[in-house]
Amino acid sequence: MSEQNLLVRRLGRRPYAPVWHAMRAFTDARGPASTDELWVLQHEPVFTLGQAGRMEHVLAPGEIPVIAVERGGQVTYHGPGQIVAYPLLDLRRLGIGVRELVQRIEQAIIDTLDTWNIYAARRAGAPGVYVADAKIGALGLRVRRGCTFHGLAFNVAMDLEPFRRINPCGYAGLAVTQVADLGGPGSIEAVEDVLIEQLGHQFGLRPCAASPILPEPAIAPESVEP
Repeated sequence: MSEQNLLVRRLGRRPYAPVWHAMRAFTDARGPASTDELWVLQHEPVFTLGQAGRMEHVLAPGEIPVIAVERGGQVTYHGPGQIVAYPLLDLRRLGIGVRELVQRIEQAIIDTLDTWNIYAARRAGAPGVYVADAKIGALGLRVRRGCTFHGLAFNVAMDLEPFRRINPCGYAGLAVTQVADLGGPGSIEAVEDVLIEQLGHQFGLRPCAASPILPEPAIAPESVEP
């Protein structure tokens, strides 16, 4: 089988809710022939609480909004200087399950960090990517009708203070780190370039640049209960 395309939309800096609604609508509207996409961006400051998330892990959000969403996982923070990537993939077409999806995304982050000789690893029972005892990449995913949405958050060069306002991923006192503090580049674009390549490699897809304009929703997004 020939390598399939992965349409990559580099969206820049965006507020959370419109992108969330757009990726849900995209997922609900896609069919068997829909091309897989990867949306890469930075969000305005926001805390997101996963489907099983508990507000007790949101300690002092202050002026930063908290949005309950349908992804897996607990609470995390998104803000400028962090790469957020949403792989919108048809798992049935790729022939992989959810566990392998998680492992391949983690491996893409690990291999990206290896570019700058930063050793990273998984941690049993705690999805994500860690450097020593500090988390650098978080995952929160949802699969609907065999297609994925939500994705990963990868700390590059950001203000880490808001992580102290929560129990990251539901773990009190969990340390977080970022590429720029580990000897890697502080350039979001440089890290994005490598991460996009590595995600394409992990899923056997050919990254192709696409318009940074989000696809027009074919249907209105449904409401989500917190």
